[in-house]
Amino acid sequence: MAKRIVLLLLFFKGFFLAAQQKDSLSIKNGVDNPNLLATHHFGIFSSRINTNFKIRVPEHKTLTIDHTSGNNFHPFVEAHFPKNPYIRERLSQVVWHDRSFQFIDQETTPADYMNIVIDAIIKTFRATLNLPLSKKHELEITLRSYLITKGKHPFSFFTGDETVEWFHSNISGGEDPYGRRFYGLNQVNFEYTDRNGNALKLNNNDFFLGGLEFNHYYYPALSMNKTKNIYLNLGSHLGINTSTFNPSLDLGVSGNVIKKYNLKSKYEINLATGINFLYKNLINFGYVIDLGNNPFLATFEGNVEFTAYTKKRNYHALSINYQLQSRYNKRKEADYFRLLGKWQEINGGWQHGVTTLYKTLSNWSFIYTYGRPKYKIAMYFKEDFLVNNAPDIQTGISLSFPILK
Repeated sequence: MAKRIVLLLLFFKGFFLAAQQKDSLSIKNGVDNPNLLATHHFGIFSSRINTNFKIRVPEHKTLTIDHTSGNNFHPFVEAHFPKNPYIRERLSQVVWHDRSFQFIDQETTPADYMNIVIDAIIKTFRATLNLPLSKKHELEITLRSYLITKGKHPFSFFTGDETVEWFHSNISGGEDPYGRRFYGLNQVNFEYTDRNGNALKLNNNDFFLGGLEFNHYYYPALSMNKTKNIYLNLGSHLGINTSTFNPSLDLGVSGNVIKKYNLKSKYEINLATGINFLYKNLINFGYVIDLGNNPFLATFEGNVEFTAYTKKRNYHALSINYQLQSRYNKRKEADYFRLLGKWQEINGGWQHGVTTLYKTLSNWSFIYTYGRPKYKIAMYFKEDFLVNNAPDIQTGISLSFPILK
């Protein structure tokens, strides 16, 4: 672990030295959001698409370093998916927590089976290189990696179990509403067995490279850019996933619209919306875990950003982002699955490890950005508000700076 940290520091130092040139960032380029992708325990193994709300191609080659930390928690839960259509029909008439199904064997009671337990602080490290290709085209290359930790203080102060449960006990939620204290704070328990019998397990301090992503953006020159301050960009996305659990290739497309309002000389408001589609596992390079039987992930985002400029034309920006992502599993299975868990011991949410795979995920992010010609730094806080715990709470920090021509 210590060697990894030293290597990362040396890596960052080299790029910082390279940035000490005359190059500078375009002081403001649309909505300045860091990478806001959630640390979902299935999502980290795929190349999901981060929404691009820039209005033009950057003037210089830029390097961005992102670090996020998310608290993911789902108690152990088992699920059976009966194959008999008559049993499916019977179960669909009953509320999910009252369904009765006794699995005997595959001949007598044929059914798929899965189980999952997730308890960890998932940390993400991303390095992104933005390359302007022409006035209308940009290439973005991202290397992403992940670290699984217990999240003890002070290394995960905002996302650690102690902070989350202190909030529940003293402000909102009540005492141990979802079973963290029941299972024990500051634990790593990350195990999943898919319906094909394949197993995924991660331990404390496990570090892995998630993959390499290539994103191409096209910024068309439209008359409404000048007449109405409305901008559009279109993206095509190729992701190569390199983890041992999901060696595969993903392909996606995106479209984003930004509306800019200039308020006098010191203030600016940007409204943005975007949508993207990702085809997961278009090509598999070998053994893969079933990380959701819905082959497509679609994401919608809306964003409002307020910017205030200083006398030196540096700026402070506050932004609110809403993200909606499609479900990982096909909705129809939720009509007949049978779940088993410690519902008597846990106050609530014992079923979330399975049920959230069949629900649209949503979250809100609150972002602060400070920009100067030589660098831009952004920090954010993410909360789901629907308590899907995937993650429950997430924080992130991002640093961007120009590098050599």
